[in-house]
Amino acid sequence: MESKGFQPDSVTTDIAIRTLCSTGHQDHAVHLIKNLSQVHFTKPDTYTFNFLVKTLLKTRTLTGASTFISEMKNGFGVKPDLVTYTILIDNVCNGKNLREAMRLLDVLKEEGFKPDCYLYNTIMKGYCMLSYGGEVLKVYKTMIEEEIKPDLVTYNTLIYGLSKSGKAKEAMKFLKEMAKTGHFPDVVTYTSLMNGLCRDGNALGALELLGEMENKGCNPNECTYNTLLHGLCKARQLDKAVEFYGVMKEDNMKLESGAYGTLVRALCRNGKVAEAYEVFDYAVESKSLTDVAAYTTLESTLKWLKKAKEQGLAV
Repeated sequence: MESKGFQPDSVTTDIAIRTLCSTGHQDHAVHLIKNLSQVHFTKPDTYTFNFLVKTLLKTRTLTGASTFISEMKNGFGVKPDLVTYTILIDNVCNGKNLREAMRLLDVLKEEGFKPDCYLYNTIMKGYCMLSYGGEVLKVYKTMIEEEIKPDLVTYNTLIYGLSKSGKAKEAMKFLKEMAKTGHFPDVVTYTSLMNGLCRDGNALGALELLGEMENKGCNPNECTYNTLLHGLCKARQLDKAVEFYGVMKEDNMKLESGAYGTLVRALCRNGKVAEAYEVFDYAVESKSLTDVAAYTTLESTLKWLKKAKEQGLAV
């Protein structure tokens, strides 16, 4: 191109950078983008720049990617934008480094950018991973103070975070709050709440919520049933748990490992070993678990039962 007198433009740069990155030549992409910026004064547009930043975060450390951003900003005047900071914050949140996420949030504000709903949702998700329900709630309150309208993802993340950290009662309050803002609970919302209620030992309350969910035309899914099955077994509501298992089997739903293990242990604990074997067969046939995983759980439960009988702790 150069020998023919054609100067590269932003489209040329974008194609070259994406091609180099897709073939594992990130170092060449960095060298090229700096060369084009310095020699040809062809700065990358925001799409190309942010694409490269995102790629570098997958192949380099956060420090390495941050160094590249600083070099482009100070050397060539290519400044990070809101998307750049969102990419960085998403990366540190996935790495459970929420302290760095909050620092970057402050930097973003200092640079004159206003965080959007997606960015706050990302930070809330990071706190959820750490089961910091109180921090999730703080982020939500900050959004409201800054007049940023929460969306369905915001509410689902908030409810999930509170439920996961043992604050199911507080999470329940946001069902009405959602409706006020025009966002209505979906299967994710209800399942998160049921999980929280089950964690609090209120499996019967989770069953009531299932009824409310279905009355409002929201159909439960496989995850909902697994959540309830696990919760009912933990609450020693074996009869109801077996009913749910029957519905799952009839609809060819897969068992999650936690629900499967809890059900098998509950059946064996109540002297229903034959039924436990039947659940094992279904787990294998439905490919819910690998043969080895399903058998290992059953075998360890039977060993526990044998030892308990020997010690007079089980019949």
